[in-house]
Amino acid sequence: MANRVGAKIKLTSVDELLCVPETSGTTEIELGLISAFENHPFRVIDDEKMDDLVESIRQQGVLSPVLVRPDDEGGYEMISGHRRLHAASIVGLKKMPAIIKELNDDEAIIAMVNANLQREEILPSERGFSLKMKMDAMRHQGTCRHDVDKLSPLERKTATIVGEGSGLTGRSVQRYIRLTELIPELLDMVDSKRLSLVNGVEISYFDKEAQKYIYEYIKDNGSIKPEQISVLKEQKNLENMAQYTIISIMNDALPKKKPVKKVSFSEKRLMKYFPEDYPASKCERIITELLEKWKLEMEAQNNV
Repeated sequence: MANRVGAKIKLTSVDELLCVPETSGTTEIELGLISAFENHPFRVIDDEKMDDLVESIRQQGVLSPVLVRPDDEGGYEMISGHRRLHAASIVGLKKMPAIIKELNDDEAIIAMVNANLQREEILPSERGFSLKMKMDAMRHQGTCRHDVDKLSPLERKTATIVGEGSGLTGRSVQRYIRLTELIPELLDMVDSKRLSLVNGVEISYFDKEAQKYIYEYIKDNGSIKPEQISVLKEQKNLENMAQYTIISIMNDALPKKKPVKKVSFSEKRLMKYFPEDYPASKCERIITELLEKWKLEMEAQNNV
């Protein structure tokens, strides 16, 4: 990503803050000249919604121009519109409408994140990495001075600012950014809802080796309980524990199941007490009545 310095561009209109460019100033740009945003955290997936977008562009063209900035090689870097670019290439378009803006790296990151966070469906991993990028960009601009893990009151205020426009509180921003500390396997589990966001955040504070063991446990057992995570948090030397020890700790944290008593009788053994013409229902009723009588007698003896 080219590092563009100089006077900062102030995005003042609502459309600009949300990176929804006006149609004025639109120009046609060749698709081959547009490159993806560096370290772009949002996935472009060939799913049903992409099929709908492809069909829409095939019928009507690209109705909303993408937002790009010039790069150092005579081309353009995409800020907002990766899905439209992908769909346009599938349709076979040679050019697409675009708004060109001169943005430095921090401004470009903030604009890219603001635009994509308006989408309806965003994976937790996408949200986490994009918010982290925005937080880092604001830190570079002097708004934020420390890592998100150690937020001062000023930092918490910054996290609130980062979440503005996307309906996220400062606390929610912090939690999503914490997800970026998960190993990829656990982060995929959060995205696929096999691991809850809350549990994912808690696990993110464990070292990577312990996270690998936890991943193996969830893969084998299907889930992990909050009480298991709480017990692991109480361990003072978790990072140096072997996998077997960590698994044992998690197993011990689960409530013990009461052993199931099972009593069985063969038909031959039971039927010797009943006439041959007795139906099974009558035999069962007699056995139940006798057991009830025995129970009452035992209770009477215990109360003496």
